[in-house]
Amino acid sequence: MDVAAVRERASEIPAAPGCYQFLADDRILYVGKAVDLKARVRSYADPRSRRVSKMVRRADEIDYAVTDTETQALLLEANLIKRHQPRYNVRLKDDKSYPLVQFTDHDIPRIEVTRDPDDSAVVFGPFTSRVRVDEVVKAVRETFGLRGCSDHKYSNRDRPCLDYDIGLCTAPCTGEIEAAAYEAAVRTAHRFFGGETGVLSDPMESAMEEAAANRRFERAANIRDRLDIVESFHTDTAPAIRADDGPRTMDVLGAAVSGERATVARLHSEGGQLVDRDRHRVTVPPDGTEGLASVLAAFIAQYYAERELPDELLVPEDPADEDIAQWLEREGVTLSVPGPGRKATLVELALKNARSADYGEDGVGALGAALGIDPPHRIEGFDVSHSQGRATVGSNVTFFDGEPHTDHYRRKKLSEENDDYGNMTELVRWRAARATEGRDQRPDPDLLVIDGGEGQRAAAIEAVEACGWSVPVIGIAKAEERIVGPDGWLGLADGDPALHLVQRVRDEAHRFAVQYHQSVRDDVSTALEEIEGIGPARRRRLLRRFGSLAGIRAAEPAELESVEGIGRETATRLAARF
Repeated sequence: MDVAAVRERASEIPAAPGCYQFLADDRILYVGKAVDLKARVRSYADPRSRRVSKMVRRADEIDYAVTDTETQALLLEANLIKRHQPRYNVRLKDDKSYPLVQFTDHDIPRIEVTRDPDDSAVVFGPFTSRVRVDEVVKAVRETFGLRGCSDHKYSNRDRPCLDYDIGLCTAPCTGEIEAAAYEAAVRTAHRFFGGETGVLSDPMESAMEEAAANRRFERAANIRDRLDIVESFHTDTAPAIRADDGPRTMDVLGAAVSGERATVARLHSEGGQLVDRDRHRVTVPPDGTEGLASVLAAFIAQYYAERELPDELLVPEDPADEDIAQWLEREGVTLSVPGPGRKATLVELALKNARSADYGEDGVGALGAALGIDPPHRIEGFDVSHSQGRATVGSNVTFFDGEPHTDHYRRKKLSEENDDYGNMTELVRWRAARATEGRDQRPDPDLLVIDGGEGQRAAAIEAVEACGWSVPVIGIAKAEERIVGPDGWLGLADGDPALHLVQRVRDEAHRFAVQYHQSVRDDVSTALEEIEGIGPARRRRLLRRFGSLAGIRAAEPAELESVEGIGRETATRLAARF
């Protein structure tokens, strides 16, 4: 590939975390990871070494896979290198693998961290940090009392060991806990490693509050520190797949449909580890009236006709094809649409990879054509969130070539006024002023997307023009799901990739604004602090129950009294205050 080809391919790749691959004749030459795929691939247009320059010249294609986090990109890169042994990657001599958590195949399972799991064990992982995994496993043992001892230490005991005395084990070895109760604890631990953080964090939080109430502050602080690790454990690690029956293969499919064509992304795992990813263009069946289902049915039939089937196949939607279902059943393949949990996260990741091909460049180009402007490669979205004018905040998110560019997200506290138009004017004026005065290091966007209809768009235009900032502005009304631009309302069909892109920008701006609003809502609680008898614990209970000051204002005295710790006298003071 020459410099122009590399730059052209980079322009088609999203500015998102993930892995990229240089290929020659469908053979992988090099695998790399990046926080920003677009920027990293573009850098190969000017290689810094003779070896890299040679690799780029040999390549005839650049492929990529997006991930949710840099950590996921790291794990996928490692597995791809081990699987394909690319010529231009450094090969580690020790071939060290990442740590896993396994529950052994015993009547009383043992939990342990390992790099070489047993074939019959229930395994979760891989994870990138051994230290973090050790802390989480210790928290699991303290909470659920699972054993971590060897078979030799476990057998033939007549009294519990030290782990029982310090609260790390419930001593099933001497019958201090019944087998059924221990099995239930193991199942709950499985749910945590499967993605349900609350089954561990909730009892830990209760233990922390109890320790603090008993003035055991050092104990409470230790639990707090470990709780922080537990609550961030699943967001900071790659999607794990549970391997109940030893080494299993699993394919995860995601599809995105755009007009008469679709993209199907396939993630492939072996023995619980994500090891490969590919994407395929599919022509939508002419009689495919069921959209995604018909695309999945057509892909499964064609792709696996001449390939080895996996043990399990995860899909975002039932293909609704009886012949395919019977064929997979005969071949011993489990076909499922997963519910909430780790497997659902994998399906979302497959969908994200599919959409990055269909709705990125296509959506950008379609939106530019609909608005009569050049393709808006860089789009910024704005939204405002508040509670009856209190804790008012604004969000400013960035999309590049149809994908979120989280490094360029910004947020701002706004004046506490119950005025949606005024709040939007203040937010956009803040961004426009920083841009025109050279105080914002981010490039100017090609388009602004405002969460709202004509009124909010007019407020944003007022701010843009006041600062002399030359950027087109559109709005999207949530009720009608219609886009308003310089020439009025755009008549876009529901499946139009331009509308889909604007909706994604709007939804992300809204999510980011609400998240920030919730994080500063405790500042609003100062109004509660002014009321006699409302301390931190009662304040938390009220906000958890009613969500905000607006919810507390709207509550009847009887509803206020139903909150733990709020008596009739306190409820009366609350009602009078608000």
